[in-house]
Amino acid sequence: MLKYLAKRGITYMVMIFLTTSAGYFLAVSSLKPALLEQERIPRPTPEQVANSMRLKGLDPDLSPWERYVDWLTGIVTRWDWGRSPNGAYINAEFGDRVWISTRLFLASIILTLVIGVALGVYSAARQYKFQDRVITSYSYLAYIVPAPIAYFLVQLGAININESVGDRIFFVTGISTPGIAPGWAQFVDMLAHYAVPTVAITLVGWGAYQIAQRQYLLDNVNADFVRTARAKGLTRNQAIARHALRVSFIPVAQSIAFTIPAIFAGGFFAEKIFAWPGVGSWSIDAISLQDVNAATATLAYGSVIFALGAILADFATTLVDPRVRVQ
Repeated sequence: MLKYLAKRGITYMVMIFLTTSAGYFLAVSSLKPALLEQERIPRPTPEQVANSMRLKGLDPDLSPWERYVDWLTGIVTRWDWGRSPNGAYINAEFGDRVWISTRLFLASIILTLVIGVALGVYSAARQYKFQDRVITSYSYLAYIVPAPIAYFLVQLGAININESVGDRIFFVTGISTPGIAPGWAQFVDMLAHYAVPTVAITLVGWGAYQIAQRQYLLDNVNADFVRTARAKGLTRNQAIARHALRVSFIPVAQSIAFTIPAIFAGGFFAEKIFAWPGVGSWSIDAISLQDVNAATATLAYGSVIFALGAILADFATTLVDPRVRVQ
């Protein structure tokens, strides 16, 4: 299994390198930070703009290939991802923001996977009953509603709860309250800020897992190996739990590679709506600020997230599918 995962890991590393390199060339060709420099007041001279860009490693007079070589050399030799047009170092900016995004999405991803699979099994075991119809109908609704709209609805719901109670129970923006002393009060404040965005991302995310797990499990409930297990004395629920569930979880596990990046992509909107200064909001700002290096760094980050999701999917597949372990 480890050899299989190692081979896959090498493939993903190559993919990350190619994707990031292509993204850098695209960013260099389309983003022009020097144009924004020329719009400052007082207006700098072209020589001042060119010198400022040159000092930051953003020399517009160099060809895209020359800039790429300088940029890649800095990463390989010093792990230096360059600077933004405002002079900020990408390494420092990314280091601060990636931890914020990870804190926001980690709990949401775990809850999305666990709740989605659990509800998929629950509804499949009660096919066409009231519980199945309610859960599956909500999943389809959550699946088709755009994520930003769903986040806004959850945010409005939290605001209405605060207004109904007459006190602020949930925080709908920000990551913390300034001036809170370390200790229990800070922990409670953190939970209050986490609650609304985590619930919003989870409510939008688990629908696809519930639908997939329900469908795959129903496809295997009446399979020959399940009927054989029941003929040997197992109850329907025992046969589902011991045999059908394991087989039906294989395609669901493989979809993790696409669901985790999708949650992060949808989280870009969540960070903007809930005012979390993470990688998502930073990547959106990078485009508007013509920040070549920041845009490329966020693309590399997205590629790494996709690769990690794919490796987790491969690992989960090897656990539930013995054919992969044999191969």
